[in-house]
Amino acid sequence: MDWYQTINEHIDLRSFSNLWFWIVLGVVWSTASYYVLGVPYDMVQRARRFGGDAAVDLEDMVRINVNRLIYIAQVSGLWVLGFTCFAFTSLGLLAIAYNVEFAQALMLLAFPLSLVGLLSLRTARVIQTEEASGERLHKRLMRHRLYTQIIGMISIFVTAMWGMYQNLTLGSLGG
Repeated sequence: MDWYQTINEHIDLRSFSNLWFWIVLGVVWSTASYYVLGVPYDMVQRARRFGGDAAVDLEDMVRINVNRLIYIAQVSGLWVLGFTCFAFTSLGLLAIAYNVEFAQALMLLAFPLSLVGLLSLRTARVIQTEEASGERLHKRLMRHRLYTQIIGMISIFVTAMWGMYQNLTLGSLGG
């Protein structure tokens, strides 16, 4: 029984009172705001400051990632959309109708990330359409990063408020 209790302490499905959930939340949003369309932010800064080879490398990497995103959207976009809707419907039912805390935590993590995914696809299409390069490309990437950070801040705030509510409610119920 001691082995079972040890595992149960580390893999707890009560997410909002679990430190690991909050670590994952921070890492996910830190990573999402660091990689702008799959390009590390330091690469954008280096290209902006020094130009030359760094700017060429940035434009090549953005072009590769933009083409990849748009290709995936064109080839399997409807399948991805259908699967995503199925997953969110399932999570939503578990989170709301059945009040499963783990599903609530996943929903609060995955839904804003899906918004960032849609924003990435939109930004990729804009970059490809206007064939952005140089300063225009930098501005697009910086704006995308800013919007990602705003979505992340709102997401972390809402998740923290919901988590505190859940912990206070479950704590007062003795559960």
